[in-house]
Amino acid sequence: MGPGRRIGGSAGLRFVLALAVASLLALPARSLRFDLQSGQTKCISEDIKLHAMAVGKYAVVNPADSGPLPDSHRVTVRVTSPYGNNIHYAESVELGNFAFTANEAGDYLACFWTPNHKPATTVTLEFDWRTGVAAKDWTNVAKKGQLDLMELELKKLGDTVKSIHDEMFYLREREEEMQDMNRTTNSRMAWLSFLSLLVCLSVAGLQLWHLKTFFERKKLL
Repeated sequence: MGPGRRIGGSAGLRFVLALAVASLLALPARSLRFDLQSGQTKCISEDIKLHAMAVGKYAVVNPADSGPLPDSHRVTVRVTSPYGNNIHYAESVELGNFAFTANEAGDYLACFWTPNHKPATTVTLEFDWRTGVAAKDWTNVAKKGQLDLMELELKKLGDTVKSIHDEMFYLREREEEMQDMNRTTNSRMAWLSFLSLLVCLSVAGLQLWHLKTFFERKKLL
């Protein structure tokens, strides 16, 4: 009975930890399939925090079940940072991957395009973009660290909690920036309203002075 209870408790704890990992944080991952017309460009953005890890992989879906991929179905890929710095670039490829640690916070762009072909062709792409905790390969972590299932779940949970903690501070910083911007905007609007009132009063005063001068010249006053 004793060993059976220990095994059941361990399995139950692993189950609870797995549920906690799944429910504590909606992991920022972007996995999708989309069509790209020849001669056109499609960009996908991802908001990435400073020092967060990001990995991505892409592949062109071969329109034929067998045989090599046609040259018309190769794509050019560019990944750029919020300030326009190149993170990854590949020209005329059918698949590839990238990985980086964000040195800038903000929206990163992954853009795909193909040359203009006649007749026009449609290229189907599969793209998987993961950031933060979702970017880590836990299978390799478990193999390299010789971790058992319990330790692996605990490590996942620890990294998830750290990610939530970092996200809270990031959101707090963004909120403070927005509040500073609101205060600055309100202050400028107050000065603009004051200047507008001053200009209106000045124009009204000038009009009264002009009318008074006009009536005095006409000897109406």
